[in-house]
This record gives sequence, C-alpha cells and structure tokens, in this order.
Amino acid sequence: MLAATVAGEREAFAVFYRRYVSRVAGLLMRQTRDREVTADLVAEVFAAVLLAAEKFRGDGPAWPWVCGVAQNKLKESWRHGKVEDRARRRLHLEPAALADEDLERIEAMGQETNVVELLEGLPERQRRAVQARVLDERNYADIAQELSCSELVVRQSVSRGLARLRSALEEAGS
Repeated sequence: MLAATVAGEREAFAVFYRRYVSRVAGLLMRQTRDREVTADLVAEVFAAVLLAAEKFRGDGPAWPWVCGVAQNKLKESWRHGKVEDRARRRLHLEPAALADEDLERIEAMGQETNVVELLEGLPERQRRAVQARVLDERNYADIAQELSCSELVVRQSVSRGLARLRSALEEAGS
C-alpha cells in the first residue's frame, strides 16, 4: 500500500490507514494512558508515515516500520513535553476535533490484547518461526535455513507457537 501511495494512488493510503490505525492507537494508548494525547499522536504518526512512505523498503511487513515511527513520535513527545505536529503541519492538515465516542473508542483500543506483545512472550525459536511464517509469509525451507534446523522443526515451532498464542488470546478474552 505504501508503494502504491508513493506512486500516486490516492485510495492506497486510506486502505493502509484503516489497516493499521487500531494497532497504532492501541499501542500508543497502552503507553500514554491518555486518550487525547493518543489521538494527537496517531494523527502525527500517520502524517509522518505519509511523508516518509518512499523510505519504506517494502522487503517485509509494514507493521514493524510503522511501530518504529509511532515509538519515535512517542519518545519525541516525551522529550518535548508535548505532541509535536510538524508532519501534520507539513501536510497542511488541521487538527481533528474528536467527539467523546471517538475518545472512548481510542481508550478501548488500549485495553485490547496486543498480539505483538503475546508474540514477544513466546520462546525465541517459536517467536522467530511464527513471525517468519505468519507475519512475513516466508516458506518453511527459508526459515529452516535461517534458524539452522529442519523444516519439520520449523513446522513444529510454528504449530506450538500458534497454539500458545491461541491459548493466551482465549485467556485474555475470558
């Protein structure tokens, strides 16, 4: 979607935004615990992503890159004691007026179970195997070569990792 955005496809960034806005808002809400600051940060993150879209190499999933932009914007806001709005201003975007229901939805996003955090809690081999197979959509042979093991071991690691994630998600839901 970012490559299409850079190529001038107007709807591509809207699709990209819809795909990642909940994850970004949830990530930032869990860290700031302030729905208004989160809303401002989300706007600045996506403005920065749009401005830097051509810098995304596209050799993997966009989430880690977007997450890095979000973390940098959060650190910058802590350092300056406020949410910077340089990227939004460069795009000539006005601050959005948010209704109470928008702020409540942002707050709820921060309470959702974060699968990325659950993934990081897996044993290293399982985490790397699940990430490579499911998130990066790589084949078992490539993963086995990277992890210096057989394809069977990778398949078992992916299966066990997904089972652990499923169990953790079920626990979080109850």
